[in-house]
Amino acid sequence: MFNDLDARFAAFATTFEALDWVGVVFLIAIISESIWDIVVKRQRRLGETLANTAIALGNALLDRTVFGLVFVLGVVASESLAIASIPVTWWSWVLALLAADFTYYWMHRCEHKVRLLWAYHSVHHSSPEFNLTTSLRLAWVEGLFEWVFFLPMILIGFDAVQTIAALVIVVVYQTWIHCEKIGKLGWLDRVFNTPSVHRVHHASNTGYIDRNFGGILIIWDRLFGTYQPEEQEIVYGITKPVGSMNPLVINFHEYWQIAKDVWNAGSFRAAMGYVLREPGWSPGTDKGPTLR
Repeated sequence: MFNDLDARFAAFATTFEALDWVGVVFLIAIISESIWDIVVKRQRRLGETLANTAIALGNALLDRTVFGLVFVLGVVASESLAIASIPVTWWSWVLALLAADFTYYWMHRCEHKVRLLWAYHSVHHSSPEFNLTTSLRLAWVEGLFEWVFFLPMILIGFDAVQTIAALVIVVVYQTWIHCEKIGKLGWLDRVFNTPSVHRVHHASNTGYIDRNFGGILIIWDRLFGTYQPEEQEIVYGITKPVGSMNPLVINFHEYWQIAKDVWNAGSFRAAMGYVLREPGWSPGTDKGPTLR
């Protein structure tokens, strides 16, 4: 099995090498944006940028340890349970990208609707700033959870390496959309995830919360009723700010809040509600997306 896996990883090496080059280009873009903001004296919280950078460095280290292997091994190991086998061809790449993007939409939506998942995803939303470095602000533990959502792709027959590569493409695409310097793009905003569309997703304004979950395509949001165009000035961040620029606090703040709520819940039912219901939920409320 491992010899076969080595062969498949070698076959897709060019894909990941290309994505490495995208990473280099993106790093240049981040540096250029930061210099431009300094030149034009655009107000920016330097501490937030440094926190985003520190979190990104932490992720780079964790991706090279068992944390990074959990996602890969979880997906690869599930191949033995597949009910079919889809050959790796040009058309299967198209299907894999569509399937990964569709799966990403539902994963992302769940991460907003289940507090245990929101605990790590809130890291990405917690910055009151919105620039290219915000795309680097990803939770250190998300790789321990997110691989589960992609098991259906494996079970219906997609190759594990192709599945992982398709997901990486979906994620890498989203780096450039964390940007205020690009305005609305007309019809593209109704088809693709664009800077304007994603600005709405990062807003804490009433009416903007829990909108625009798509990865590359925004048509999933239009199909499932979660699409919202940019119509008013945006306030970034979460409604209950973390209040710290310490990467450790940013990564684990919400877990601590969950622990306190569970400890004081008063009943097992309420304790499970604090873990599995929507962020902001409390006994006696139906839901709480405007409270988080």
